[in-house]
Amino acid sequence: MAVELDHSFTTTRTLDDSYATILDLERVVPCVEGASVLERTGPDGVRAEIRVKMGAMSMTFTGTLDITEQDPAAHTVVMTVKSREAGGQGYANATIAFSLADGGGTIHTSAQITGKAASMGEGVVTSVLDALIKDFSQRLATI
Repeated sequence: MAVELDHSFTTTRTLDDSYATILDLERVVPCVEGASVLERTGPDGVRAEIRVKMGAMSMTFTGTLDITEQDPAAHTVVMTVKSREAGGQGYANATIAFSLADGGGTIHTSAQITGKAASMGEGVVTSVLDALIKDFSQRLATI
């Protein structure tokens, strides 16, 4: 199942400070509810885990988050997530594109979900992802 979502966020940070914050994966990953960094895999990547509740089910996904593109002049960052469901056959992969501007920015998320999570239906998956990203946007503004 493929899901595309767009969100915006506001911040009081300067544009350069917002850009530097987005690149700090150890600070950004915990802004996603249920997510934590397990280890750094390189200068632009981490191994991470997220626990997600979808309806009556709770699932844990473990995988990698890598910064795959960054343009300091344009203040854009693209991250790629590749994760597998613990104890299951499913995966949750995503491309997250940040476009920063004075006072905030936008987040475009393109996710591909399979397994138990996808069996919940597109409406549930979209609703859960939308809520996670909205919450992330609010937390991002405060770190």
